[in-house]
Amino acid sequence: MVLLNPNHRSVAMARLPALEPPFTTDVATRLAAMMPPGAPPIGLFRTFAKNLPMTAAMSPWGGYELSRQLSLTLREREIVILRTCARCGCEYEWGVHVMVFAGRAGLTRSEIASLTHGHADDSCWTAGRERALIQVADALHDASDISDELWDSARAVLDEPQLLDLLMLCGWYHAISFAARATRVDLEPGAPRFADVTP
Repeated sequence: MVLLNPNHRSVAMARLPALEPPFTTDVATRLAAMMPPGAPPIGLFRTFAKNLPMTAAMSPWGGYELSRQLSLTLREREIVILRTCARCGCEYEWGVHVMVFAGRAGLTRSEIASLTHGHADDSCWTAGRERALIQVADALHDASDISDELWDSARAVLDEPQLLDLLMLCGWYHAISFAARATRVDLEPGAPRFADVTP
């Protein structure tokens, strides 16, 4: 079962080419704050930096979503992000997260393939809590809502802060996916592609 958006494009010319160095001081400062020390800024951030007030406004929220303050674990967070980006057909952001975070999150190749092309009932998902994360991400993507039955099953394995973080994490990565896809951000060098993982 392939869940990728059939209209996704793996390769296309950027509609808003990312800023390239040398950067102005204010842009360089903002980009440095968004990346680990010494790491060059990724293309999405260099694209966002074309609207510096927007970039400054969104940075604290993006930082929260990737921080230890989030009530979901790193693994749970990445399950939600990879599923959401795959469902949105956003190869760019999916690839960044597979490249940077999947190993740290302990996600196996079969789990990444399932998040990209499969479903919550795949045999690699043995924990009910992880299946619930995928089911909620799918429901939000498909219906912008969660049925009472799914809400009750998710509520049985997630507390209130976790549910709220889950909902907002899905929404945030829909927004990121929309921006990355619509602007045709160039894929990051070395980042995997959807075709690199098979069901």
